[in-house]
Amino acid sequence: MASWFKKISRWMLLYILVGIAAGCMSILFQFLSTRGVEFFFHFLAGYFPPLPGGEGQSLTTSSAPLRPYLFLILPTLGGLLCGLLLYFFCPEAEGHGTDAVIESYHFQNGYMRKRVPPLKMLASLLTLTTGGSGGREGPIAQIGAGFGAFLAEKLGLSPDERRVLILAGLGAGIGSIFKAPLAGALFAAEVLYKESDLEAEAILPASIASLVAFSIFASVYGFQGLFTAPSIQITRATQLLPFLFLAVVLAGVGIFYVSTFHAVHNYFKKLNIPNYFKPALGGLLTGIIGFFWPHTLGFGYGYLQQAINNELTLLTLLTLGLGKIFTTSFTISSGGSGGVFGPSIVIGGAIGGLVGNFLHFAFPTLNLSPSAFVIVSMAGFFAGVSNTPIATIIFISELTGSYELLIPSLLVCSLTYILMHKWTIYSRQVANKFSSPAHKGELFLDIMQEYKVKELINEFKKPIIVSPRMTLQKFKTLICKTKRNYFCLVENNTLKGIIDLRDIRPFLYDQNINDLIVMDDLALKNFIYTHLEEDLASVFKKFGQKNIEEIPVVKDEPGLYLVGMLSRKSLILFYNQKINALKNNSSYSSSATARK
Repeated sequence: MASWFKKISRWMLLYILVGIAAGCMSILFQFLSTRGVEFFFHFLAGYFPPLPGGEGQSLTTSSAPLRPYLFLILPTLGGLLCGLLLYFFCPEAEGHGTDAVIESYHFQNGYMRKRVPPLKMLASLLTLTTGGSGGREGPIAQIGAGFGAFLAEKLGLSPDERRVLILAGLGAGIGSIFKAPLAGALFAAEVLYKESDLEAEAILPASIASLVAFSIFASVYGFQGLFTAPSIQITRATQLLPFLFLAVVLAGVGIFYVSTFHAVHNYFKKLNIPNYFKPALGGLLTGIIGFFWPHTLGFGYGYLQQAINNELTLLTLLTLGLGKIFTTSFTISSGGSGGVFGPSIVIGGAIGGLVGNFLHFAFPTLNLSPSAFVIVSMAGFFAGVSNTPIATIIFISELTGSYELLIPSLLVCSLTYILMHKWTIYSRQVANKFSSPAHKGELFLDIMQEYKVKELINEFKKPIIVSPRMTLQKFKTLICKTKRNYFCLVENNTLKGIIDLRDIRPFLYDQNINDLIVMDDLALKNFIYTHLEEDLASVFKKFGQKNIEEIPVVKDEPGLYLVGMLSRKSLILFYNQKINALKNNSSYSSSATARK
């Protein structure tokens, strides 16, 4: 009990340390990004975008004149500085941070360089405060995960333990910066996979770290949600029907968004110019759009708040949704640094506002609120483009404090996830746990634990029995008649030892000892064996302990009564049969479901 308590206390301390670091980094990132927006947008460009309800009132008047031509310069300059920083010091910090954490989890044993957190913060500030379109969650996710990796490396933790800590850091960063601790934890566990799979063992660590980080961040910036939302009630089942149409629209726009995002990435990857110039070019293209539609620059959360309040015109909603698709693609896919969650909920909210207003005028008797469509679309759109339906439902509820819309959010998130299961904004996601190198070999052991050795009794090989008093000369005659490498030393129906030709090979070529040595002298007495009731996963581990190809099977009686020999080949063939059976059952189930 004492050792168990010590172990739990140690891990709790580690999760709390990750949460403290993530919370402090979120405060610093929020402070610097706010000051950066004030300098570049307010002071230089004379542009005062609105703020979301949870961040206070916007400054809407100033003596500084609006200088829209700076929208062509600032994102380009920010992209250039970001590109130079990342190219020379930390290339893995480019893009939308969350993908880098996913790649680290699956393909790098949870390893991240120590320089990633500070350089990711600086690169993201250069990109986002100068007008680049991106979110806060990607940078802070990579920053939090980077601290988790740093802590794991300092303590000499195993790769599995390091992976858990980077997920705790990811969840803590997102949960704090968006004031959504539960959603941050679920997102960290769910975002790794395209299919409906998650890392269950990461939920508790990420929850603890996220709660600590949220408490620290909220103690400075307040505990209210990022957005304020009116009270909206769904009072009739018929009011849910229009949300089916909304899900289809969101899925279509989501496919366009994901396709555009990756197409731009592929274009910039093939573009024959130095990599450090690419974010500058992306910034210039972003600035050109921003020159005409300034509301597509930066975070865009204030305009999303106005959409929730039903204060935006249809034209503004259209340009906000469409423009954000391109400015985000140009900013992030060119190599700039920023998250994709923020822009995605802005795009989704704008599209939802358009659909909500259309349905409100088309079906006035349903008494539909456009604000409800904005909020539900924020969840549904990101659930589709990220393949994280569970976390996103909680995200939007925590962001807006609007728990009345859980039912339509669940409906829309589920449908968009189903319709968009082949598309994802996160290119480093893998299909499921079985496709992840982080879980290589686990499927084998999980399946084999369900079966006992006795299930392979028909595959047992007949053992070759050797008497303890057999001379080496007679044994040489015996091995000439067989291709087997393993022989069983048996006396009085009891297994006494194993003879492995690899172990006794030096004795086989010495002619002077043929009649002097008996096999009892050469047999291995401390041998590995199995019994009929042992699970096959344990047996497979035994094969690996000594790198043997056959293992004796005995009955658990007084003495070891030999039943037969089980080969590694038979075990693997049995495993393959079970895997094929699972695949066929899965295919059948999917086909049957499709026919229904």
